[in-house]
Amino acid sequence: MRKLSTLSKSGLVTGSAIAAALVLAAAPANAAPTWTVSGGGTFTGTSTNSVLTDSNTGTQLKCTSSTAKGSATNGTNLPGAGIGSITSVTWTNCTGPLNITFTVTAQGLPWALNAVSYAAPVTTGTLTGVKAHISGTGCTADFGGATSGSTATLDVKYNNTTHVLSLLGTGNLHAWSVSGLCLGLINSGDATGYKGDYSLSPATLNITSP
Repeated sequence: MRKLSTLSKSGLVTGSAIAAALVLAAAPANAAPTWTVSGGGTFTGTSTNSVLTDSNTGTQLKCTSSTAKGSATNGTNLPGAGIGSITSVTWTNCTGPLNITFTVTAQGLPWALNAVSYAAPVTTGTLTGVKAHISGTGCTADFGGATSGSTATLDVKYNNTTHVLSLLGTGNLHAWSVSGLCLGLINSGDATGYKGDYSLSPATLNITSP
């Protein structure tokens, strides 16, 4: 058998490279997970165990109840980002250190509910765009993201069986603009966590992914 000429070898190599490029171009990119929402629409979530904790000092702000209202639109092949939204949040009977009574005000609404992963019956995700302000006797503070004025991302999960949206106490929530009696108990720049289990009504929302 005759040896291939240098030109022939070069042609074969070039042809192989072109063929490989065509195969790669024809291959579909890894598609992002798609999501299905059923039983959606507007909902109201109620929590009786809402707790804000300063991770650096251990200081806690507890509220006897919290109500969140939001919505999720029914559909298939939906992106996980913005699969739902929280349009209002209120807290009642909130107390902190030194028995100070606080008013908590949600800011930056609506907050986006985002689906990230699914292991039946639980969807794990995030709540983004979060900001809030607290005020009490001689004590005020803002809460947001990792830098002053930014919004926070909170880790959440939603259970299709119990219809409970849980805020897990993790994410990048921080305290800012702390003043008055809060100083030393809560400090500007302190990492904080917010936990609460919100039971949804009507109990119909289902979020799934193949």
